[in-house]
Order: sequence, then C-alpha cells, then structure tokens
Amino acid sequence: MTVPEQRPGSPGAAPRPLSVLPDDPEVSRLRFELAIDAAGIGSFDWDLVTGKLSWDDALLTIFGYDADGFDETIDAFAVRLHPDDRERTLGALQDAIDTCGAYDAEFRVVLPSGETRWVQGRGRALADDRGTAVRLLGAGIDTTRLREGDARVSRVLETMRSAFFALDREWRFTYVNAEAERVLRRGRDELLGGDVWALFPAAVGSDFEVNYRAVMERGEERVFEAYYPPPLDAWYEVRAWPGPDGLSVYFLDVTERRAAEQRARDSAARLALVAEVSALMSASLGSGGAEEPALQRVAEAVVPVLGDWVILTLSTGEDGRMRDVASWHRDPALRGTTASYADLRLASIAPDAPVLQALGSGRLLTVADVPGVIRPTLPEGEVRDAFDALAPRTAVTLPLLARGRTLGALSVYRGADRPAANAEEVSAAREVADRVALALDNARLFDQQRRLAEALQRSMLTAPPQPDDAEIVVRYQPAVEAAQVGGDWYDAFLQPDGATVLVIGDVVGHDTEAAATMGQLRGMLRGIAYRGDVPPDAVLVELDGAIDALRMGSMATAVVARVEQTPAQRAAGTTTLRWSNAGHPPPLLLLPGGEVRELGTERGQLMLGVDPAARRTSAAVEVPRGSTLLLYTDGLVEGRDLLLDDGIGLLRTALARLADLPLDRLCDALVSRLRPEGLQDDVALVAVRLHPQ
Repeated sequence: MTVPEQRPGSPGAAPRPLSVLPDDPEVSRLRFELAIDAAGIGSFDWDLVTGKLSWDDALLTIFGYDADGFDETIDAFAVRLHPDDRERTLGALQDAIDTCGAYDAEFRVVLPSGETRWVQGRGRALADDRGTAVRLLGAGIDTTRLREGDARVSRVLETMRSAFFALDREWRFTYVNAEAERVLRRGRDELLGGDVWALFPAAVGSDFEVNYRAVMERGEERVFEAYYPPPLDAWYEVRAWPGPDGLSVYFLDVTERRAAEQRARDSAARLALVAEVSALMSASLGSGGAEEPALQRVAEAVVPVLGDWVILTLSTGEDGRMRDVASWHRDPALRGTTASYADLRLASIAPDAPVLQALGSGRLLTVADVPGVIRPTLPEGEVRDAFDALAPRTAVTLPLLARGRTLGALSVYRGADRPAANAEEVSAAREVADRVALALDNARLFDQQRRLAEALQRSMLTAPPQPDDAEIVVRYQPAVEAAQVGGDWYDAFLQPDGATVLVIGDVVGHDTEAAATMGQLRGMLRGIAYRGDVPPDAVLVELDGAIDALRMGSMATAVVARVEQTPAQRAAGTTTLRWSNAGHPPPLLLLPGGEVRELGTERGQLMLGVDPAARRTSAAVEVPRGSTLLLYTDGLVEGRDLLLDDGIGLLRTALARLADLPLDRLCDALVSRLRPEGLQDDVALVAVRLHPQ
C-alpha cells in the first residue's frame, strides 16, 4: 500500500512506498490507521459517568449509522442487536463493568435494510481510584465474511454422507456434523465440549486411541479400520489428520461392507473346501488308499470352515455296522478329547439320537440345542466328561448318501461363540457329504470290479511246470489303484520234445475286458506254440493273424521265449535261448557270474493287433547252465514317476545285486525294490533258472 507524497515543484508526483517514509509519529499514526481500515476494525469509547458512547467512522459504518443518525447512547447500540443476541451481548458488557474486566462477545447486527452482519466486540473497563468502572474502551470487527465462510463449510459438512468431528488438543469435541450424531448415537448438545475418552471409554487402549495420539503427536495423517463394541457394535473406516487447533476425523460405518467381504471370503472358502474334499477323496481312494485315512483328511479340511469340530461315521463290514472313524477339532488341545468322544458316543447315545436318525432316515438333521438333546442321554463318566469339555451348542448331521444307500454320516458341531450354520453353510456341508459319499461308493464299486477282474485274471494264470533241470517262478501283482487290473499275463509250459516255452504279454487296456482278452490270447498262443515245431516268431505271426481274422480289435505286446538243448549242449552244460519280441520290454539274462545282459538292444518289433502282415524274426543266444532268464511287463519299469529306459536300468542293477537270492525271493525283491511306494500298473513276471545237469 502507498500514500501520496508531494515534493516541492513536482505536483502530482508518483507515491513512494511506506517503507521509505521518514520514521516520525505522523507516519506511525498513518500506518496504524491504514491497518485498522484494512482489517475493518472500528473503535468505541463509552463514558460510564456521563453515558456518552463515542464511535469512530468505521464502527458507525459497521452498524449502519451516519454521524447525524447516531445519538451516542448505549440504546443506539442495543437497538441494532439481533433480538436473539441482545440479552447475551448486553450481559457481557455489564459483566465487564461490574468486574472492571474484559469484554468479549460475538453478536449479530440487524441493519435498517434488513441485512444481518456478524460483529466481534472486544474491550476493557477502566476504573477510578476507588475501583469503580468509569470508562469502557474497545473495538468491533466485522466478521460477516468469516462467518459466511464458516457457514458454507458447515453447510457442506452437514450435508456430507460421511461422519465428521473435530477435537481440540484437550481431546474435547469442538464440532460434530449431523451424520456423526447419527453414527455415534449421541446428540450435539452431549458431544460438544465433551471428552472423547470419557464419552467413548471403549476407545481407550484401542486402535482409535493409538492412531489418534499418533496423529496428534507426530502431525501425520492416518487411515485405519477399527471396531467399536456395543452399544455401537460397528466397524469404522477412519481418516484422521492434524490441524492447528487439534484433530479432524472423517469416518464411515463399514460394518456392512466388511460383513459382505467376510461373506465373500466365507463363500470362497466353502467352494475351495468342496473342491479340496473332491481332490482328497479322489487322490486317497484312487490310489488304493483305505477309507478311514481318506475320511480323516476330510475331517481336517472341514474344520474350521464349516464348524468347530466334526465326526465322520462310516458303515463298515458286511453287516453294515456303523462306526465313528474320523474326527478333528480346531483347537489342538481338544483333538484328543474329540477322538475319545468319537470312540464312545455311538455306544452311549440314545436310539433316537440325531446321528442315528440321519443314518436311519437318510435325512439332514439340525440340532439347535445339542446339550439339551444329547447330554441327558449320555451316561455319567468318560463320555459325558468329553462331551462337556467339547461344549457343543449347535450341530448339523448329514447322511452320506450314494445311489440310494446310506454309507455313513458327517456330524458338524459349533460352540456357543459361533452362530448356528446358515443356509449357505448347510448347503456347503451337504455338498461335502454328497461328494464324500459318491467317492466312497465309487471306490467300493471300483474295488469290487478290481477284485472281479483280478479273480478272473488269476483264474487264467495257471501255475508253471517244474522240470527236473530248471526252476520256473511266476508272479502277478495287480495295481494298487482301484479298478486298474489290466491284461498282463504270463505262461510257461513244456512242449512234447521237452523244450520249455515262456511267455509274457500285456493287453492294451484295463479291467475285465482286458482280462478277458488276455485269456483268449493266452489260450490261442498256447495252442499254437504247443506243437513244438513252430519257432517263437512264427508263433507270434499266427497269433497276429488270429487276432485279425477273429476281429478281436485288440492290441497287445508279448515275448515268446523257448529254452532248447541239443545232446551236445547237454554234454557241454549249455542251453540255447530263442525268443521273439512283439513290442515288449526286452528280456534280461542273468549269467552265473552275476553279469546281466539285455536280450535285444532295441525295442521289440511291431506289437500284436496292428498289422497281421508285419515281419517278425527270432533271435537266439547260447548260455551256460546256472543262468536265469527274466521276462516282465512294463508296470515294473515304467510309470508316472519313472521313464521306461530308466526303469530298465534300475531293474538291471537290482537283478545284479540280488543275483545270489533263491529265484522266488529274487522275484519278490525285484518288485519291492523297484516299486516301494506301490504299483501304478499291473506287473507280471516269469523267470526260469537253468540248473546245472
């Protein structure tokens, strides 16, 4: 701001900045007046002895008077006061006079035009020598613009859909909008001026206090979510930031949002549980695993998604007797108690107990008061003590139903601190029970089929002959996996001329159809080879032709080996091994010194059932007596975890290391050595050891 300065001889010269004017009393007075004008401040002087009230021009303007219209009395001041503010404002003046103290009041002024202005008045009473107030000096400031700005802010805050409040540095409420009143369930008259920790004691020591104090002390904004217990019983998303006067807090009630998120998480967990149970049952029972270990894994998966603890009941034996076979509790300390209760409860509960009703009726049962229904039926002692320790409140019992048969039951329990299962949770439990039941039923059907196929297969695999000059050992081991019995076969028989024929084969496919095809091929091959004048390759050619002519539509691999000996060889202690290979893993030869040879360095010729015109040949080798010939199917040397070439290498190594074992023990040891975790496919072995003559 500048003021004009006239220099001699230069009328109308440009003004100079105040900062360069001489520092004299007149300049100081000018500066003061300019500051007063800029601030919109007017001054007053009230002579309490004469009653004369003097106002400067600024104050007259604020109150809407001109110099002639103002009669210099307190009544002229009072008449301009808003009716709602008059008593309070005049009372503040009187207090200052009575105490010879300060006057401070903000009030509204109503002008003749009807316009309303806000004025902040401040002053001090002056006393005479006797301590009586004789004069009151002060000033008035037009705060209308400030008030209008505050009003606009207030209107915005009041119309916000989010709750907002402000705290001073003493943790007292200084502002609360309407939404905050609603969310906090307290009125403005109760909150304003109140201590936040006294009004909301549960916030002490909680995330609210930790974050509020951090904002106040560190001057940093914080965003967090926290729960306030009843009577609010709600989750809030809070944004708190510091200000010059204290703390500003904006918050939303996110209880419903969090509940929706939790419902989504629970739904995802239930879907994942159903998928997990399906995978568990498939993996456990599909690999030949027992039912009880599979159900134990299911029990561990169900808790805590569907309940606090569970018991699985299973129908066992031909008589359909029910037995609790698996249990689990979310609390590791109570798992032993759960298992004890499962061991005892079926022998202790009443005939109309929910689990027995579910088993008998095949219907889902819910129990809202487990202690009231079950506890009175339990005898005193261990079973009741276990029940009391587990403290169930509600339960859902679901039958394991498959193809119209009840295979068992799933009992899911919850304690008092967890609400009863809702419709979605019951539906998920039903889905789990249905999948468990279907897997159990399928596994049992597969097992029946497997046993049938195995019985059929074993019935066609006759015992080998035992010539005087050799020992023949055969082995057949079905796959561990259910319903994986296939078309593996062996055969050994003597021809009329005294030669021994050994056969190993594998029909493509599994189950009873493959076993039946195997029986046909084995019978035809035996009939073709028995004559004695047909070499191994010719036997396979005739068998291939029969497969085509009879339209069997089957494919198989096979090795036919013939143990031959001439008189000269008998005298020399040697024997000829002649063989032909139709797509089968190569035979292995164990020599007396422990050396192992692979008969055929490449994979055998075309498998049977592909081309009846395929060319086939035989190979021969002369071996010393005491040698051992091993024929085997690919289930021993190939699988998901083992490549064929690697498996054959392992078999050669094992055969060399076990060479000194008797032949029957050697065959058993080879199977256990190569497949310690169980067979993934059928395995057939036929071995002949040529004794010295």
